[in-house]
Amino acid sequence: MADLPLNLELLQDTLQWQPSPQQQLLFQKLYQEILAGNQQLNLTRLTEPDEFWEKHLWDSLRGLQPWLSGSQQGKRGLSVVDIGTGGGFPGVPAAMVLADATVMLLDSTRKKVSFLTQLAASLELPSIRTLTARAEVVGQQKQQRDRYDLALIRAVGPATVCAEYCLPLLQVGGTAVLYRGQWSPEEETALRQAAQELGGKLDHVDAFVTPLTQSTRHCIHVVKVAETPAQFPRPVGIPVQKPLA
Repeated sequence: MADLPLNLELLQDTLQWQPSPQQQLLFQKLYQEILAGNQQLNLTRLTEPDEFWEKHLWDSLRGLQPWLSGSQQGKRGLSVVDIGTGGGFPGVPAAMVLADATVMLLDSTRKKVSFLTQLAASLELPSIRTLTARAEVVGQQKQQRDRYDLALIRAVGPATVCAEYCLPLLQVGGTAVLYRGQWSPEEETALRQAAQELGGKLDHVDAFVTPLTQSTRHCIHVVKVAETPAQFPRPVGIPVQKPLA
């Protein structure tokens, strides 16, 4: 099996951050474990070392930059949820790099969640929790609602749907990071309206290009400023069928 490139200088240049030697080993092991798991499960089609590094690892870390080297640096013990985690991105890298964080990996596919539970044990990351459920259901559970400091959501659906999944789970003052490819003014207008209904506000749009392929990417930061009304999230399937705004 090929090794994952570390690209330490690129990480420093683009994130103003570098992994510790232990984190570097974890990144390598994560790559090998995902490749092995991919033999049985459809975890990712991005298996070449460079594309895995850029589109999974770097991309995951880029959304966490404020907590790595920016305005939120130094905040420890964050409670994080990764909604629709799939193969574990960005949640598993988050568990590797955020000091003392606990990270809940949430997905509706039981086989993927079972793999991620084994992966967390193999990587010796006791801070990871896993849960098999739909976001609409979890967002109405008393023990999960208003619980998290940080919600991460990547490649799940339209931004307004992502906001409806994330904001009920956040504490007031918490942040949702929506990982997107392209981003349009129309999407931004719809998200602003939806966020307001959900007790949130659009904080900022972080636009960037990826370091190897120069692909356009965005991370949308939505802050929860008030309690989310009790009717949100709506029942399973409704947020997608009838998006807010």
